Amino acid sequence: MSTLAIETRPPLAMNVSVTDDSLIVDLDDGRTVSVPLAWFSRLLHGTSEERNNCRMIGRGGGIHWPDLDEDISVEGIIFGKPSGESQRSFQQWLESRMEEVL
Repeated sequence: MSTLAIETRPPLAMNVSVTDDSLIVDLDDGRTVSVPLAWFSRLLHGTSEERNNCRMIGRGGGIHWPDLDEDISVEGIIFGKPSGESQRSFQQWLESRMEEVL
């Protein structure tokens, strides 16, 4: 018996939008995936301007927010993985943001 090898690849991000409570990603396979913004603390605590300043990385395999120092993989979004950032790391980042404001 022979088998047919089919190469598969994870879908890539084509468009990203962020609302006050969701991260929405349009994929190149036609799906749109929406996840709670609360999964990504840096996005949740960012301003609208910071959230909207993003770019695709890895040819659409991920999304980068330079103002928030946040990278999120499309694969992680599809598999429902919230941010893996430690609470300590997030607290340090949040404190540094507060210092910038003062």
